[in-house]
Amino acid sequence: REAARKARDMTRRKGALDGLGLPGKLADCQEKDPAKSELFIVEGDSAGGSAKQGRDRRFQAILPLKGKILNVEKARFDKMLASQEVVTLITVLGTGIGIEEYKADKLRYHRIIIMTDADVDGSHIRTLLLTFFYRQMPELIERGHIYIAQPPLYKVKFGKNEQYIKDDAELNQLLLKIALESASLQTPSGEVIEGAALNELAKHYQVIQSVVDRLSRTIDEDALRAIASGTKLNLDTENDANDSAQRLRVALAESLNPLALPPEVIVQKEERTERFKLLLSRRIHGNLKLSAISSDFVHGDDYQSLANAAAVLSGKVLPGSKVRRGDPDKNQKEQSIQDFRAAFAWLLSEAERVLSRQRYKGLGEMNPSQLWETTMDAGSRTLLQVKIEDAIAADQVFTTLMG
Repeated sequence: REAARKARDMTRRKGALDGLGLPGKLADCQEKDPAKSELFIVEGDSAGGSAKQGRDRRFQAILPLKGKILNVEKARFDKMLASQEVVTLITVLGTGIGIEEYKADKLRYHRIIIMTDADVDGSHIRTLLLTFFYRQMPELIERGHIYIAQPPLYKVKFGKNEQYIKDDAELNQLLLKIALESASLQTPSGEVIEGAALNELAKHYQVIQSVVDRLSRTIDEDALRAIASGTKLNLDTENDANDSAQRLRVALAESLNPLALPPEVIVQKEERTERFKLLLSRRIHGNLKLSAISSDFVHGDDYQSLANAAAVLSGKVLPGSKVRRGDPDKNQKEQSIQDFRAAFAWLLSEAERVLSRQRYKGLGEMNPSQLWETTMDAGSRTLLQVKIEDAIAADQVFTTLMG
């Protein structure tokens, strides 16, 4: 208790704050009404410099924090507050800290916006800050005061257009849009698929790709693609499971390169639940990789998404199909393809040719006007309001990272 009292005193004593250089560290706003004021917490002086120059100083304050915030999980309360960065943050917020001193109504800014780089370090700092608020000031999250800025990851140019892109998912959407412009698909029977019909097929393929990307670490990727190609699985009984295993073996053998060894597929009964699952094993560079397809997966949303997409795409693209892109009168390009995956890959590679991109490794790479336009302008920006469940998730990640 005595240690905590001394630590809290640090945030109030003039002597403790003299060395922090608060006037230079915090670029405060002119607005004195907390309800109209915003505080951007940024990492480092580089991003802090751009943010200070790009902000609207009437109501936007900037607080750059250097380095990693102290591990609040293992540090004693007084040791945590002894961290220069944490003392600065608590002082700027104005709420005090600890059971005796903390008063949420004294918060100086009703929008606290965490603005970090879109890299591993930025993610780590964001996790630390969310954990700090969750552990020490949960009421600020519950009252809706904590936000996460959404700075762009890319700036792209195509033709005469210039656009800021938030993340890889949005970039892929743009690439798809460009790829499908003036694109068509011709089946071996001569049917031509283009326009809205081709867009619809592409959407279903994207569903497949999304599920495969998310699950391929835990379920064999070729098995997922076999399901997406129409291989049906049923694990309700032992006979169903054996039939499903055989269908999967055949599909894998047909879909893979003749020189590639498909995974072994065996049926196993779980002792605890007495339900059946498929075990897949294969050697990759000499290492044995194991995965399983469970009854829960087969009855779940992801399996249904793959099956639904397979039903739509089935028979649309067969060996001998062709994909074309461009004006028929102006150097139209054409590629023979075996399946929709190959068509999709070719179209996206063609779209990449007409698009140039700049990836922002850090906020400091943006000039002040770009940072204002993309991330800070209240009229056009996107903010993610932190909910208590977001903070709990960050807290769990933090505990895993720090031990």
